[in-house]
Amino acid sequence: MDTSHAISVAGLTKAFGDHVVLDGVDLVVPEGSVYALLGPNGSGKTTTVNICSTLLTADAGQVRVAGHDVRTAADQVRRSIGVTGQFSAIDEFHTGRENLQLMADLFHLDRSRGQAAINELLERLDLVDAAGRRAQTYSGGMKRRLDLAMTLLGSPRVIFLDEPTTGLDPRSRRELWQIVREQVAEGVTVLLTTQYLDEADQLADRVGVLDGGRIVAEGTPAELKSQVPGGHVDVQFTDAAALAAVAAQVPHATASSESLTLRMAHDGVASLRRLLALLDDADVAALSIHDPDLDDVFLALTGHPHQTEAA
Repeated sequence: MDTSHAISVAGLTKAFGDHVVLDGVDLVVPEGSVYALLGPNGSGKTTTVNICSTLLTADAGQVRVAGHDVRTAADQVRRSIGVTGQFSAIDEFHTGRENLQLMADLFHLDRSRGQAAINELLERLDLVDAAGRRAQTYSGGMKRRLDLAMTLLGSPRVIFLDEPTTGLDPRSRRELWQIVREQVAEGVTVLLTTQYLDEADQLADRVGVLDGGRIVAEGTPAELKSQVPGGHVDVQFTDAAALAAVAAQVPHATASSESLTLRMAHDGVASLRRLLALLDDADVAALSIHDPDLDDVFLALTGHPHQTEAA
């Protein structure tokens, strides 16, 4: 097993009764990088995170985090990591500052060091004005930022983020993405599970797709997308006659008379050239090219479309 990575997983197996959730999972995450774990409902993403963060024991396999074996050196692992789970760990009856102070005490930070760290995180995560308010008054995005601040207070070398932006509005999601990027720039390693494929595309250096208890594909987002051939082109016409004329020459295209749009598959530059030749004399209002994205990859690899999940 490679011990030079921040996270190394080999032959990870876990079953709940007769249901095998993980069936020989292998993955490595280099230091200072983001690894996104994708998979359909019940694929074992959260189980993987729970085992790596010592919250659950594996049936078989080896897991090392920050250089420590999660079975034999669990305390050392816990001192090296931070975990932000699917559900917030904050106490809503305490203020933001009180939640952070509680974590500072749990991390055994002395008073001056703890206060300095709390003030820095409140400033960094834009929570200064809300620090004296009870957390129950916070918006969803503010609660998530406070949750992450509590994780960061211990200066972890490795962070596990289990669907950290579920339920957040687009602005809050982007804010959290920026915080993750800042942490990685400082050398922190992040293992991320997410129900948003665009999130993996935005943040991850490498992506692993879990299905049937195994990693069925792994690579950079660009590498995974390159495995899915082609894409499609949407052409919007100025009138129905122009749409019908071109649609008659492209047998497998899909036409929408309502939007005056024709959608055609393409499998590379040659097919795009043929399409453009057909459009030379047509009255075209707009044209857009869609390359394969992680949704296409997910469908191609697992045989079913990506679903929003809470597993």
